[in-house]
Amino acid sequence: MRSSTGSPVMAKLHRLLFLLAALYAGLLPVSAGAANLTVGQPAPPLLLHTLDGQQIATNDLVGNVVIVTFWATWCGPCHEELPLLSDYAAAHAQRGLKVLAFSLDGPDALAEVRAMAGKLSFPVGLLGSAWAGGYGRIWRVPVSFVIGRDGRLVDNGWDDHEPSWTVRRLEQIVTPLLPVKD
Repeated sequence: MRSSTGSPVMAKLHRLLFLLAALYAGLLPVSAGAANLTVGQPAPPLLLHTLDGQQIATNDLVGNVVIVTFWATWCGPCHEELPLLSDYAAAHAQRGLKVLAFSLDGPDALAEVRAMAGKLSFPVGLLGSAWAGGYGRIWRVPVSFVIGRDGRLVDNGWDDHEPSWTVRRLEQIVTPLLPVKD
């Protein structure tokens, strides 16, 4: 007679538990649908439907450095990152920096999104779903991507172990991409 731990069902269960533990530990990549994002390749196009009814396409911003950022009102690190990013964007707007902010919140949180957006120097819109085209499923926030003036991906947010922006990270990644001040 076979013991319960040696049964085929238990073996499958143990394999499943191992895979789940490996995913949780970060040993296996989580498919975010963004595996095709490659630094140096053309950035996937994205369209921001702003809270004030405008549409801004990343493809229309070629010639500028663009930060595409995903956030949510319920995200603590986003509350810290967005004001810092807003100050940086305002200070560098004349040098061709654009920021597009996509909120993962649903329409039920629109008032809170508007309140936060009112304090920011860049346009904000609701993403509408967790899928962001070629950027994949947005499974963590904050996460950001940087597009160079030539429309190519410069920084892949999925590769960042510390996804929140800091002044140091902005100065290391974004500032060198901007034209020199006159």
